[in-house]
Amino acid sequence: MAYNFSHLKDKVKEIEEWFKKELSQIRTGRATPAILDSVQVESYGAKMPINQIGSVAVEDARSLRITPWDMSQIKNIEKAIQISNLGLSVTVDDKGLRVIFPELTSDRRVSLIKAAKEKLEDARVKFRSIRDEIWKDIQAKEKEGGMGEDEKFRLKTEMQKLVDAGTKTLDEAFERKEKEVGS
Repeated sequence: MAYNFSHLKDKVKEIEEWFKKELSQIRTGRATPAILDSVQVESYGAKMPINQIGSVAVEDARSLRITPWDMSQIKNIEKAIQISNLGLSVTVDDKGLRVIFPELTSDRRVSLIKAAKEKLEDARVKFRSIRDEIWKDIQAKEKEGGMGEDEKFRLKTEMQKLVDAGTKTLDEAFERKEKEVGS
């Protein structure tokens, strides 16, 4: 009997996407609009992401340009970035806002790598959890008489290969981020 691993594959993809999104929010010395994805701006009585209030563009290696569609929102955007505690400085000019990324100190680099390692471990825990869930399901099917013991262990090996491939993807993404933060 063939076991359907589509649930496991979907979860592995979901965890990989979550991890990549989390890593994109860890700031490096380079300006990237993704860092502002988590910032919510109070606008017309509702909280909205910055990219729905104006355009965000990379101005140079260490600064972003935010051009609000409604210039009356400049103060709200500035306030939201300052209270987000991302370590960015904001200046207002006639074109909109300029978000400046300061140089990273060695202490800050170490803490960013540590935060990335914590996210990696969270993702690994999620992998172990889904792996255990699938393994229990396979064991239950064997007890019901749906498969033999050889089939059960073959499926376990196949399941582990899928999890290992996902873990390898996470490790590679972490290593890239570690080099990016370290440089």
